[in-house]
Amino acid sequence: MKVADMHCDTITALYDTTVKGETCSLNRNTFHIDIEKMQKGDYLLQNFAVFVDLKSQENPLEYCLKAIDFYYGQLELYKEILAPVFTYEDILRNREAGKISTLLTIEEGGVTKCSLEHLRNYYRLGVRMLTLTWNYENGIGYPNFTLAEGEKPDFFTPDSEKGLTDFGLKMIWEMERLGMIIDVSHLSDAGFYQVLKNTTKPFVASHSNARKVCRHVRNLTDDMIIKLAERGGITGMNFCPSFLQEAKQEEEAVGTIVSLVENIKHIANIGGYECIGLGSDFDGIPSHKELPDASYLPLLEEALKKEGFQNHEIEAIFYKNVLRVYKEVLGCKKP
Repeated sequence: MKVADMHCDTITALYDTTVKGETCSLNRNTFHIDIEKMQKGDYLLQNFAVFVDLKSQENPLEYCLKAIDFYYGQLELYKEILAPVFTYEDILRNREAGKISTLLTIEEGGVTKCSLEHLRNYYRLGVRMLTLTWNYENGIGYPNFTLAEGEKPDFFTPDSEKGLTDFGLKMIWEMERLGMIIDVSHLSDAGFYQVLKNTTKPFVASHSNARKVCRHVRNLTDDMIIKLAERGGITGMNFCPSFLQEAKQEEEAVGTIVSLVENIKHIANIGGYECIGLGSDFDGIPSHKELPDASYLPLLEEALKKEGFQNHEIEAIFYKNVLRVYKEVLGCKKP
């Protein structure tokens, strides 16, 4: 079964490792994702996010640009196996050539420095999806929980009041105009509904699950799932154990395929299987016990079949729903 994964932090993990002076590559490594693991998992497409922690980087924009350069350097090294995606047709062309497609994304809209000029330049560099916030207020909007030094985050009380800023609204309008996919994972509840109200195209929650199954505020409420489905958008199933099952302490959550299937079943019952994709969050999360890396995805396919999902539904969840959204938002021709 082909796989299209909307979110991983592998490029950032690799880049940070090389900055420390260690040799590391996308071909083979000890992380959740490398070429060998993707081939075993039958990957069609992997989104590679450049994640930037605004508080730990002295110059977030410079860090982001250097990480993007590292991404393209890896693609050049392994161009016989990997190929970038700028339009929907690139995915089809790469598949015909027997290559794994890679789509560049950014996780943390703050690297735009509240500048539409910077946003457009990221688009010119090939960024085709952007997560509006991470876990800090960033001039675009507010997350559902905040990481504050010395304070324990509240993972169960969503922010239903503070959403997008005036610049945040301008940014999502420009993203729609450009053909850049808006990603609301990490965004506050209030921000989700502002994106819904102020856009017309499908948008995504690239790595979020069902809050009804697991109360973590990084997950979507049933109403959000319904609204996302009505818009034609999708949510990517996050493999993070604490987003799949509730536990007294985050570290007590262990990854099981059963908990992942439970989230998928719930979302399918609420919004239909057409609004579900995969967004593993590999290399940005603790290891999932039963899906420890990209090579294990066939186990999820088997589990869904045992739960009564039909083959066409599994195909949609694994990659076809993602391709549908990408076709509509990215378009087919180069800008």
